[in-house]
Amino acid sequence: MAQTYQLFCLGNPLLDMQVTDGEKLLEKYKLNANDAILAGDDQAQIYDDLVQNYKLTYVAGGASQNAARGAAYLLPPKSVVYTGCVGDDVLAEQLKAANEREGLTDAYLVKKGEKTGACAVVITGHQRSLVTTLRAAEKFELAYLSSPAIAPLVEGAKFFYVEGFFLTHGIESVLYIAKKASEGGKVFVLNLSAPFIPQFFKVQVEQVLPFCDIVIGNESEAEAWAEATGQSDKTDLRKVAQALALTPKSNPSRARTVIITQGPKSTIVVNAAEGAEAKTHSVDALKPEEIVDTNGAGDAFAGGVLGALVSGKTLDDAVKVGHTMGAMCVKQIGAQYEWPKVQVL
Repeated sequence: MAQTYQLFCLGNPLLDMQVTDGEKLLEKYKLNANDAILAGDDQAQIYDDLVQNYKLTYVAGGASQNAARGAAYLLPPKSVVYTGCVGDDVLAEQLKAANEREGLTDAYLVKKGEKTGACAVVITGHQRSLVTTLRAAEKFELAYLSSPAIAPLVEGAKFFYVEGFFLTHGIESVLYIAKKASEGGKVFVLNLSAPFIPQFFKVQVEQVLPFCDIVIGNESEAEAWAEATGQSDKTDLRKVAQALALTPKSNPSRARTVIITQGPKSTIVVNAAEGAEAKTHSVDALKPEEIVDTNGAGDAFAGGVLGALVSGKTLDDAVKVGHTMGAMCVKQIGAQYEWPKVQVL
């Protein structure tokens, strides 16, 4: 019998190229200090510029992959599997090594002759600006999900997690998994990932939302969704979370949960079955001197929530675990976790 995993994650595998004190880079490449974008013409040269002229730290990245490694950090071996598309290059090998250390099984679609995706991470103080070139990541194929290597993993999983970034090119693959989860009574989780996803990929978000059991986002992503969908109150995050929770759902037997983070501020949770009443979960804020790098903190939070839910924890407890993992992450460089492993669950 084939090995199965409780949590199946799909996303864009990327190698992060991190640079600190990047104020001049923000101006040069027309970037905002706390943002995430796909590289356009204005940013095309940033990757070569970083390699040639800056001291870089390379860290395994990709939003869903970061979260998957976080969940794997918490769970027993062989609990989490992740797929996405990479090239046959040294960047992919670095990603595999990082996954192995955290106990994450990867099942990449490897495209020969292609380059693995990369993300320039420009850090200024406690802010991070992400500039992504997808490369091989956007060449993921729907057919791979029904291939002999991957189909048993999809069938065997009980939880599914997809990053919003994948909606920019892979809506068919996301819908394939989301519908399977809904039909099988399994849990499908979507992360909004960045404000530009609900802003510019509104149609794709609307296509997948009916199948979402849990939606995770931060305050700027929630406000972007509210703006894109014409909500009457776009800045009251409790009301935005309620509206998002109450949008139509294909499998009404499991009410949707919406989780909105606000960095060091409280996290808002709304479950449609509980009268869509907004609950607030406080965050134990870190001292400024404890914060090394906020890149990946949201992914670490999502990984904590996922790992806790897979292990059977309640939603309230899962949010607390998410906070713990987010706090652990910001004390490291990039989306990494404390090593040797510490017991969290």
